Amino acid sequence: MSRMDVLVYGPLRAATDGKRVTVSPAEQTVAGVVAALCEEYPRAESQLVDDEGNLRASVRVTVDGETADPEDDCPPDAEVRVFPAMQGG
Repeated sequence: MSRMDVLVYGPLRAATDGKRVTVSPAEQTVAGVVAALCEEYPRAESQLVDDEGNLRASVRVTVDGETADPEDDCPPDAEVRVFPAMQGG
């Protein structure tokens, strides 16, 4: 299991206590990174996944600047950014 940095935005920062966090995903996919983020920062879980554990439709994840789906590969050296749903005003 390799460690990887993830940048989080919006209300996720309150759940992770920072913009840049480090996680150890069990699998090198976007879903694996999100699962590791939820495991290491439990307060982030409700913002990222639904009751069935699926990534919320309103959450956007990018890998190296490209929008990524949960099954997409996520190499350890990738730049990963997670954008939770944000309320507009």
